[in-house]
Amino acid sequence: MVDVNAVESLRDAGLVTIDDTPHAPEHALEVELPFLQRVLEDFTIVPLLIDAASPEQVALVIGKMLGKRTLLVVSTDLSHYLDYATAERRDLATAGTIERLDYTSLGPNDACGFSALNGALCAASRFNWTVTRLDLRNSGDTSGDKRQVVGYGAWAFTADERLVG
Repeated sequence: MVDVNAVESLRDAGLVTIDDTPHAPEHALEVELPFLQRVLEDFTIVPLLIDAASPEQVALVIGKMLGKRTLLVVSTDLSHYLDYATAERRDLATAGTIERLDYTSLGPNDACGFSALNGALCAASRFNWTVTRLDLRNSGDTSGDKRQVVGYGAWAFTADERLVG
């Protein structure tokens, strides 16, 4: 299922390092994979974790992986453990930043995966992708407990197919 050739080509180009250790405590892949398995018949993945990389570095890696059949999935929570009203305000501001494709402003208080998200926003800006908000909520909307919530959002980024190689 992992596209070993793609991972090795990124490594050989000096763009990534291969290390399974950071993947052990990370849960994004296990959350996203069932959805991908449900909607895609046959696919491979290039699982990447982003730590201390600049948006431009992440966008470069994304650019190397793009093709007509590429689906980029960036998974991150938004705000963490704020009360409902504060989380709504912060996540709405984060949504605005995402929708402006501003890859210079997001930090760890906006999204735990801010480095990956900033990199995707940088790629979206470079490749002239269109962004559409699909939903913005937090855990208080489903659990009913609004004392400490975690924010979530979903956006679709689409490319002009004439520009995709």
